[in-house]
Amino acid sequence: MPLDYVRPADLVADAIAAAEVKDALPVKDLLIRGFLSGAFLGIATSLAFTVRAQPLAPIAAAIIFPVGFVLLVLLGLELATGSFALMPMGVAARRVSLGGLLRNWSWVYVGNLAGCVFYALFFYWALTSFGHTNGGAVATQIKAAAVAKTVAYQKLGATGWGLALVKGVLANWMVTVAVMMAFVARSTIGKITAMWLPIMIFFALGFEHSIVNMFVVPAGILLKAPVSMGQWWWWNQIPVTIGNIVGGAVLTGLALYATFREPVAKAS
Repeated sequence: MPLDYVRPADLVADAIAAAEVKDALPVKDLLIRGFLSGAFLGIATSLAFTVRAQPLAPIAAAIIFPVGFVLLVLLGLELATGSFALMPMGVAARRVSLGGLLRNWSWVYVGNLAGCVFYALFFYWALTSFGHTNGGAVATQIKAAAVAKTVAYQKLGATGWGLALVKGVLANWMVTVAVMMAFVARSTIGKITAMWLPIMIFFALGFEHSIVNMFVVPAGILLKAPVSMGQWWWWNQIPVTIGNIVGGAVLTGLALYATFREPVAKAS
């Protein structure tokens, strides 16, 4: 194997250690790092929509989008959906308490929300010249996405709620695989390369990521998309967040822990 490659068992050990570090962070750091992560994802998402609005194949937007995740992972910031996989591993290894898990998830989620909404507001001002223009093709793309992520599910009733949840499971399965892939390399370029493909897959397939949606739907609302706050939370944010938790915790975190966790050697 190349010298830069990290074995899966070592990946799991590193992930558990990362969960311990997250558990020890004060609320101030969780909020600041969560805020920055939300803003960076908003920036990457707006960039992807800008590319999508051009005469290029939609896959080009998916290729561009992972830059946001690269920024926050390399800077050691906090993303709730990544913690949905890492923190359960720490709990399973008895290195993080259940209370610590809930504390991390809650504060980082709030920080991510604040960062996304903050960037959505500034992006709206920049795109529309403080409301003097309609924002053009990019605004049209974002409004259509906001409607597709809320009203479209509402029209399907209970099936739509379940569909949003399932897409949330699939999205964070890929996203948390990318988070884990960041542990398989020691070099910066190795981490970037390893993370890129799973993130590109999730975006290209149109799955639902709760933190990305914290930018897309508020930005759509600011741009006058026919979506209410209630529709956003009930038909998207809540089911997608639940799906993200299931995808991250069960399909990535606990699955990798169960198969790759090496038992602690007995003292001689």
